[in-house]
Amino acid sequence: MSVNQQAHTGPPYGQPQPGYQGYQQPAYGGQPLPAVPQSQYGAYNGPMPGYQQPVPPQGSLRAPPTSGAPPPASGASLPSGHLAYSQFGHGDVQNGIPASAAPMQRPPASQPFLPGSAPTPVSQTSTFQQYGHPPASVQQLSNHMAGMTIGSTTASAPPPAGLGYGPPTSVPPVSGSFSATGSGLYTPYTASQGPPPTSVSQGLPLAQPPFPGQPISTQRLPTQVPGFAPPPSSTGIGLSSYPPTTGAPRPPTMPGPPLPGQTLAGPPASQPNHVSSPPPPPPSTMAGPHPGPPMSGLHGPPPPTHPPQPGYQMQQNGSFGQVRGPQPNYGGAYPGTPNYGSQPGPPPPPKRLDPDSIPSPIQVIEDDRSNRGSEPFVTGVRGQVPPLVTTNFLVKDQGNASPRYIRCTSYNIPCTSDMAKQSQVPLAAVIKPLATLPPEETLPYLVDHGESGPVRCNRCKAYMCPFMQFIEGGRRFQCCFCSCVTEVPPHYFQHLDHTGKRVDFYDRPELSLGSYEFLATVDYCKNNKFPTPPAFIFMIDVSYNAMKSGLVRLICEELKSLLDYLPREGNMEESAIRVGFVTYNKVLHFYNVKSSLAQPQMMVVSDVADMFVPLLDGFLVNVNESRTVIASLLDQIPEMFADTRETETVFAPVIQAGLEALKAAECAGKLFIFHTSLPIAEAPGKLKNRDDKKLINTDKEKTLFQPQTSFYNNLAKDCVAQGCCVDLFLFPNQYLDVATLGVVTYQTGGSIYKYAYFQLETDQDRFLNDLRRDVQKEVGFDAVMRVRTSTGIRATDFFGAFYMSNTTDVEMAGLDCDKTITVEFKHDDKLSEDSGALLQCALLYTSCAGQRRLRIHNLSLNCCTQLADLYRNCETDTLINYLAKYAYRGVLSSPVKTVRDALINQCAQILACYRKNCASPSSAGQLILPECMKLLPVYLNCVLKSDVLQPGPEVTTDDRAYIRQLVTSMDVAETNVFFYPRLLPLTKADVDSDSLPAAIRNSEERLSKGDIYLLENGLNIFVWVGVNVQQGLIQNLFGVSSFSQISNALSTLPVLENPFSKKVRSIIDMLQVQRSRYMKLIIVKQEDKLEMLFKHFLVEDKSLSGGASYVDFLCHMHKEIRQLLS
Repeated sequence: MSVNQQAHTGPPYGQPQPGYQGYQQPAYGGQPLPAVPQSQYGAYNGPMPGYQQPVPPQGSLRAPPTSGAPPPASGASLPSGHLAYSQFGHGDVQNGIPASAAPMQRPPASQPFLPGSAPTPVSQTSTFQQYGHPPASVQQLSNHMAGMTIGSTTASAPPPAGLGYGPPTSVPPVSGSFSATGSGLYTPYTASQGPPPTSVSQGLPLAQPPFPGQPISTQRLPTQVPGFAPPPSSTGIGLSSYPPTTGAPRPPTMPGPPLPGQTLAGPPASQPNHVSSPPPPPPSTMAGPHPGPPMSGLHGPPPPTHPPQPGYQMQQNGSFGQVRGPQPNYGGAYPGTPNYGSQPGPPPPPKRLDPDSIPSPIQVIEDDRSNRGSEPFVTGVRGQVPPLVTTNFLVKDQGNASPRYIRCTSYNIPCTSDMAKQSQVPLAAVIKPLATLPPEETLPYLVDHGESGPVRCNRCKAYMCPFMQFIEGGRRFQCCFCSCVTEVPPHYFQHLDHTGKRVDFYDRPELSLGSYEFLATVDYCKNNKFPTPPAFIFMIDVSYNAMKSGLVRLICEELKSLLDYLPREGNMEESAIRVGFVTYNKVLHFYNVKSSLAQPQMMVVSDVADMFVPLLDGFLVNVNESRTVIASLLDQIPEMFADTRETETVFAPVIQAGLEALKAAECAGKLFIFHTSLPIAEAPGKLKNRDDKKLINTDKEKTLFQPQTSFYNNLAKDCVAQGCCVDLFLFPNQYLDVATLGVVTYQTGGSIYKYAYFQLETDQDRFLNDLRRDVQKEVGFDAVMRVRTSTGIRATDFFGAFYMSNTTDVEMAGLDCDKTITVEFKHDDKLSEDSGALLQCALLYTSCAGQRRLRIHNLSLNCCTQLADLYRNCETDTLINYLAKYAYRGVLSSPVKTVRDALINQCAQILACYRKNCASPSSAGQLILPECMKLLPVYLNCVLKSDVLQPGPEVTTDDRAYIRQLVTSMDVAETNVFFYPRLLPLTKADVDSDSLPAAIRNSEERLSKGDIYLLENGLNIFVWVGVNVQQGLIQNLFGVSSFSQISNALSTLPVLENPFSKKVRSIIDMLQVQRSRYMKLIIVKQEDKLEMLFKHFLVEDKSLSGGASYVDFLCHMHKEIRQLLS
């Protein structure tokens, strides 16, 4: 993750809360435990014996708890019979003087939990620290130390998860949705500090704070206590779900059943709300939506349905130790909290990682939002890691391209190829050249250098950019990519100021900004001729299936109004794009819609083997001029074919017809093809049904992803040469061979949309919304992209929807605002830390008005000689985007199992290299993850379980081919939500605010039968309704009086005039706007047949197709890492 994060401080789970008298900490049952065996694990989330505690890198300290209880008087003695509370675990002996003789205290900065806050039950791992500003109330710590003594060698157990200590008023919310407790175990260190040790000998505090019992509210700790290690940047997870290698049994985590008043360690499975966040402070102190459980009404019996897993909780230093039993005598988290599990329960089975102790995506996302969402991201500094894609932030371009255009897997790249090989971290950039910007950010400026065109390096042809160095008083410039010196053209000359900068630096976008556009000259155009405006051709399947479903009528009705919304340049009155129409089944019908005609004319081409366009004049027309003729045609098409009996279709000749029409008109353009069935009619590109489920998990499985004929590859090549992009809308009722039909779309830079078993009433909204957006979105035609790099690295591999005829140029007939191209870089020389590394992406394209332009994006990265710097500046979301694309391409040529194993192996190597070279030595039983890669295992597991790499029995071959092509050109935000869907508790939504309810983790144990949840993954939105949801909520949302009356067939929620209905519909609308496709709404009732589909997206759980749960996969990764290290 990054630098300057703020440590959350608060006592660890295993420590008593300062300032609450009367909570002395007896050992179990109040008896001292004289002979507790030496434990190698620290307290539940308490310090590991022998591990030094981190200190916050900077920032002020937190305010004392606001509870009214006075701190104990200094030197207050403990009642006899009660052992002094030790900060060390059972039997953890310190070096030197016995602890009881000279009680010492750790500097409070290392305590990761706030007073008054409950340990986070399920969804927050209490771990994630994100960059930037300290969380809400950082002035902290004063009373923390007050009641703590380090006395005996025994310690009592931590409080049960789910019960807080003391009044909740002392928990400042970190952000609108999560209280501050949830974060703060690992505090990454600043760039200047070395990798932190995860342990020091026997953990003695080095700086001696005041004596126990003495309030230290006035004391301020130095930002870095001398002699203290910087906070760790790694997350450690103590093992494990498999038994210790030695075979020695582990001590059980809880000796016997809990005493009355204690609770089981795990949170009850039936309380998902308890899961999403710690109990909230009372509403008066609350900002934003209510994160925690309602005060009452926690549904279901308190004991969990699975016995709670003791798990190995995260330690402060980022390792996991064994769970101790619960703390006796602690009150509930806030008035009215049921004391879960206060009846004795059986001891939980040992040896399973607690899902709450492992890194939580929700927590990382929340922390990043609260830490980095408020400040603009200014791009002036080299190698800055941007906020996560899930954070809303504003970008100020000051010389590097916005992360909306380019995101990298690492912003600090190794200086040598050996180092890169050693780490196995792929160096890649995900580039979205035409990305849409939010309204408050400015679009790239268009620079016109007149006939001479943009200024470029003579040797490598890089375009003028902020990193070029002007020399000799401004008469020449040295290229930042290849170091060649080039004369400055006379018209471009400008004097330099005393710093060597040109005087017109701020007036020229290409000298001061990371992204800008040049107007291209005729030299950049095909055949040295300026292009004409592009054309859109609508090609509609009118076979029996398309007519019967009502699809053709729907398309024709929609086009009447949609044609008024064709894309246009900002200041133009009307779009310059011309349109044409074709219908087809076994033959093709072309329409003359010339404005001078009274009625449209139809021409039939039945010789599909040798396709030609039967008319030139009147086929591609201006919408406004031919409006009445077009309207008449769109009325007639559904009538003309209403009685058709033709079931067979052709496909390749349809693309050929569009291509020929664009050739004849000498323009680029896009074909919108609406197609329903496998093209089995006699014609070029005819296909056969080759679907075969028996090939799954065999060496021949890869053939299912490959096109069944090379015909379409050749056709794609011709389309790219003409600038003919193909967008495909598919409406299959059976196998259609997406792997083959999608080839042309994929290689021309187009989009595929698929509506299986299309039904008017349920799919109409989704299809029409997709069509509208597809027709209206910004698109560049006839595009060529090249990525240049500074000496030392070069672009070697490319992923996305495009065609390449050589090794450097990415060619796309069309490139829209949603498409990304992923580029991998390899070393071809050494890099230097001083000069860093540079990328320049140049995209040459024709705008929708027919203007030839160059869009330039520049990015500067740091270079490092220390592996720790690489691991500190990675971006996991981008890494996963790259790995998914790499794997999805791999299935074309290798068995799926090989691809899966290679992914696991590469990630194990990445993490093993970190463990070996950057983390301090620690026991092999700990899994240690780099701070900014701690989500790599959970996200990687999601990729491995995806339909492409591990399909369930219900996933069709077409679905897999469709998803494979879709993911290949997704951006980082889309892959993030696609692989780890967003799960929102709708019943927790605040109907009076605009904000979304706090997300929860993707696991069934987070769901409560009494709540309604929404899950979205970019393609679908599920609304899951629990069987015990209150009747009033069902009435308000669905307009029916009981659970059994809710219909699964709803494709939209009914519009009802009540706050809850309005809120839920506004949340759905808000999510729809964020995604590039209109998501299908699916209502899922608990225990209904559709629930199987919904559970498939609860990615932290085991999947039906054999995918591991997150906990199991983490243990598997640990095993792999240990094997690599041994």
